[in-house]
Amino acid sequence: MTDDGVEGRNTVAARLVPAALPFVISFAMVPAVLAGAFWGGWWLLGPMLYGGATIALIDALIGREVENPDTACAEAALFWHRAVTWAWLPMQATIVGASLWAVGQGWHDPLTGAAILASCGFACGGIGITYAHELVHQKARFERVMAEMLLISVGYGHFRTEHILGHHRTVATPADPVSARKGEGFWSFLPRAVLGSLASAWRIEADRLARRGRPVWDRRNPFWRYGLGFASVLAVAGLIGGWQGALFYPLLCMVAILQLEAINYIEHYGLTRRHLGEGRFERPRPHHSWNAAQRVSNWLLINLQRHSDHHVRPDRRYPLLQHHGHTDAPQLPYGYPVMFFLALVPPLWHRMMDWRVDRWRHRFYPDILDWRAYDDGRIGTATTTA
Repeated sequence: MTDDGVEGRNTVAARLVPAALPFVISFAMVPAVLAGAFWGGWWLLGPMLYGGATIALIDALIGREVENPDTACAEAALFWHRAVTWAWLPMQATIVGASLWAVGQGWHDPLTGAAILASCGFACGGIGITYAHELVHQKARFERVMAEMLLISVGYGHFRTEHILGHHRTVATPADPVSARKGEGFWSFLPRAVLGSLASAWRIEADRLARRGRPVWDRRNPFWRYGLGFASVLAVAGLIGGWQGALFYPLLCMVAILQLEAINYIEHYGLTRRHLGEGRFERPRPHHSWNAAQRVSNWLLINLQRHSDHHVRPDRRYPLLQHHGHTDAPQLPYGYPVMFFLALVPPLWHRMMDWRVDRWRHRFYPDILDWRAYDDGRIGTATTTA
């Protein structure tokens, strides 16, 4: 694998606890959310300012990290990296519970109460779903259960089904609801992604049950867990936060889901796998995902920005993900914290990204001269991988 500026490989095992410490910066979201919940006012901007402007500024000062860890690192040596992901579930339960309790005490007017839960949703989406994404790919059952609990808590339990059995199979093809097409603005992409992901997950589970001769309402359908689990969360929200807690909790979920789908939008915007004919597409490769090497935002998001390697090896734990340089994968101009806010303003996004998509096409697929069928999602009728 070629790379720009790689100075060798660092063995994660040799660093143990010190190697895991940078990734705990996400935990600063906890006091940021709690300050907003108890004091209101400008404190409500804390999670957004920390996860957005502050991290982006430090990224600009510290720069990029392109060194790659040794993928032969033993699982036991990654204990503290794994512990970082395990620690978030009780932290999220704490900030959600505290936010609901603060809303239920009547200290704040209803508008501030809604803002408190929206602020908490920023942490649950940006950090909570990122951690759930890491955990849902692991073999250990307890890690997958933790991932499902995090997802159900924001009303997006079906992500567990769709991401593993849908997205990783259909990524960068028209069949994937969360692969954004060139020219598609985020606000047009969002309903397609949300509704398409739900429909895709339902079809996947219905097909799995049908192959076993079971009806879709069989108790083994995980949608029972997804739905009843979220209903339980709403009931607890009402018990802790009263009518305001039950009424505004869906706002927390909407903010978290918006962040997740904005990240999906960023990760694959305009990138497509070559159609091989008869509904078949080439295998996913590093150049089918946008990469970002900003050091601090990778700490915050546990290397989620090394997304090219994740799609090559979905089971690889986050500390071992490899950076792919510009010769192997397209590079984002900024880290996710900046790209997130750019995505919310489509004219700025298109000015920043569309010419980069064109450059990517010329570099990796110079023989494809007409991209119209790719851009409007007409290319191919199936998504089997070659």
